[in-house]
Amino acid sequence: MTSSAPEHMPMADIAPDSPAEAAAATEGNGRKRPKPGERRVQILQALAAMLEQPGAERVTTAALAARLEVSEAALYRHFASKAQMFEGLIEFIEQSVFGLVNQLVEREPDGNARSRKLVTLLLQFGEKNPGMTRVMVGDALVHENERLQQRMNLFFDKIESALRQNLREVALVAQVATPTVDAQADASAITAFCVGRLQRFARSGFKRSPSEHLEHSLALLLPVTHL
Repeated sequence: MTSSAPEHMPMADIAPDSPAEAAAATEGNGRKRPKPGERRVQILQALAAMLEQPGAERVTTAALAARLEVSEAALYRHFASKAQMFEGLIEFIEQSVFGLVNQLVEREPDGNARSRKLVTLLLQFGEKNPGMTRVMVGDALVHENERLQQRMNLFFDKIESALRQNLREVALVAQVATPTVDAQADASAITAFCVGRLQRFARSGFKRSPSEHLEHSLALLLPVTHL
């Protein structure tokens, strides 16, 4: 992703077919046959959409298949398991967020400003992708394969590591006596704040914005006086 803020998973990146192409791609029952790879994207989009329903129960493959009007066997032609479907969503989260984090490293020389922008983009991503937020905070992963939660734990470990590096740079410039220790403590607190905001968003039925009063919060967590 190259946009300044994460967006929803795209519905179909392929341009509309011409009438002739559409006719050629139509199955015998009158339904359009998905292009190679398109069905896989549709499955992930449907899963994300089902997770966006406030108070949604655990998503089953039967419900997912019904939403897509296909058989469960059709799902398993594209994914070996439901865990693999969730891994597809996690990959989208990782690529979207860390793609933007890497851009911050390249474009923002100030560690404090970089940290502020990292927090902002992470919370904005969750706000724009509520279904993904439920995956990020683990609500959608209850009773699923344990490795999925471990992978999301690693995601936030990487967020904390990026913040720690930023804040260590700031502490070194400010000639703080214990830059590494201070940066580690601050990064841990800021990461916990982000997780808490995302959890509140998911558990409020997506009513409490994770970026609510964000500037005020950032002034407390990352005051400019640290420079």
